[in-house]
Amino acid sequence: MATRKTAARRKSKPKHAYRLLVKLEGSEPTVWRLISVPGHMTLADLDRIIQAAMGWTNSHMHLFAIDGNLYGLPDDEWIDDKPVLPDDEFTLDEVVGTTVKGFLHEYDLGDGWHHDVTVQAVELPDEGRNSWPMCLAGANACPPEDVGGLGGYEEFLQAIGDPSHEQHDAMLRWCGGPFDPKSFDINSANRAIRDWLSERL
Repeated sequence: MATRKTAARRKSKPKHAYRLLVKLEGSEPTVWRLISVPGHMTLADLDRIIQAAMGWTNSHMHLFAIDGNLYGLPDDEWIDDKPVLPDDEFTLDEVVGTTVKGFLHEYDLGDGWHHDVTVQAVELPDEGRNSWPMCLAGANACPPEDVGGLGGYEEFLQAIGDPSHEQHDAMLRWCGGPFDPKSFDINSANRAIRDWLSERL
């Protein structure tokens, strides 16, 4: 449920629009997306935009590391030296501003998908051009959910790429059919972002 503070921020106008290059660390071929996000959106919103653009399904926890602070879903049972701040209470305008040049987004704390996020540009908001989140470009498919991190993904690609591999048929069934690691459809990425936006409103 949105708090009054969060709801008020959603109605506020952005101070900036951010062009962010999101790269999945260690992926081969490199999985990347270029996204544009208005600054009044929260870090929780940014997590869902990254997931939609990449192809993740919001099935796991996430975490941001920005300028020495951690943002995500605070968990009283998870004891750490640094507290996790609630990411639905901080906007990009507040946290990234005009000085932060890059940060880390981790999705699925078990498989450990680390996204290196580079701030490529901080623009003035333009209602007709960058006032809504969108995917501008990208390359290569993100790994399937629960594949087992980078090591599991490498084994998965070996299995589906070799019809003689003992796990070939099992992996095809598991992922629901053929998988092309070099595929990327910008229309599907933006459709996923629009679907999330419609659910959020």
